Amino acid sequence: MENTNKATYCDTSSGVICAPGQQYYGRGPIQLTWNYHYKAAGDALGFDGINNPGIVASNAVISFKTAIWFWMTQSSPTCHSAMVNGYGFGATINAINGRFECGTNSSNPPVQQQQQRIQLYRSYCSTLGVNPGPNLNC
Repeated sequence: MENTNKATYCDTSSGVICAPGQQYYGRGPIQLTWNYHYKAAGDALGFDGINNPGIVASNAVISFKTAIWFWMTQSSPTCHSAMVNGYGFGATINAINGRFECGTNSSNPPVQQQQQRIQLYRSYCSTLGVNPGPNLNC
């Protein structure tokens, strides 16, 4: 579950509604966020992401399905495509959280966020005995 302030994350500019009393903060292994992502994931995977976003945290199967759905389908390039085609880990940071970690945001310095994420990635790679590869930054 998201470990920061649980904001509503409702943006209706794309035409996707937000259900009264629901919040669309980060849930699941990839931290699915925003009403439009919950709607798209729900439509693709067969659950009501708008009226029941909490299912991503309470149902382990749906939780991991949303992570795989996001990894394989969202952004251009997708996270999967970035890793298998040599764009590197930095492209996955950009695909998942680019506007916060790869852009400029004075209240959340992107360089610090990137470096923390890259250090965790390097640590996991070391534990698994694999090379982290090139292009680790956004």
